Amino acid sequence: MSETIVPSRTALLTIDLQNDFLHQEGAYGRAGQTADSITALPARIRPVVDALRAKGGTYISAQFTLVPGPHGEPLIASHLKKLRPFLGKGDFAPGAFGHALVETLAPADYVVEKVAYSALYQTRLEYILRALDLDTLIIGGIVTNGGVASTVRDAHLRNLHTIVLSDGCAAFKPEVHEATLVSLGSVTDIMTCAQAVEALS
Repeated sequence: MSETIVPSRTALLTIDLQNDFLHQEGAYGRAGQTADSITALPARIRPVVDALRAKGGTYISAQFTLVPGPHGEPLIASHLKKLRPFLGKGDFAPGAFGHALVETLAPADYVVEKVAYSALYQTRLEYILRALDLDTLIIGGIVTNGGVASTVRDAHLRNLHTIVLSDGCAAFKPEVHEATLVSLGSVTDIMTCAQAVEALS
């Protein structure tokens, strides 16, 4: 596995590791919507960031965004309104505390605003990858069955090599996380954060 990682052509991509998801004062924290497996992720992923950067690699943070409209009211997809009715004005707004990458991982080398599950759907991520001549993504973040899985599958369609950090991503239910890793096994490599650090050492 280690020989497949060329740091100069690799980016670590984290999905949605933002204050509104993880911080107790963020949108999800205020609503009591969190899980220990999710809040533990930044500290697990940080050594991978450091190891990749030390070898000349890149760290990109993809951050969920609710586009604010007139008077600050956000554009929220109907399915998300039903799933997370507590979301509202100011949540996941660009420039706001909640939208920002969590302190443990900040700052990223590049930030990509995303409006859907996949970090490759209607974002500038592909432009960044092409501009930096990157063809491999090490992926972690939340949730395994949502943003992570969607991004991995979109990357696969674009012939990008991906490595999913098995303990660097999480879902609200552990059984959903594990099932998703099994289903992704046909389109991605999978390793732990410690294995990724070792491969980069």
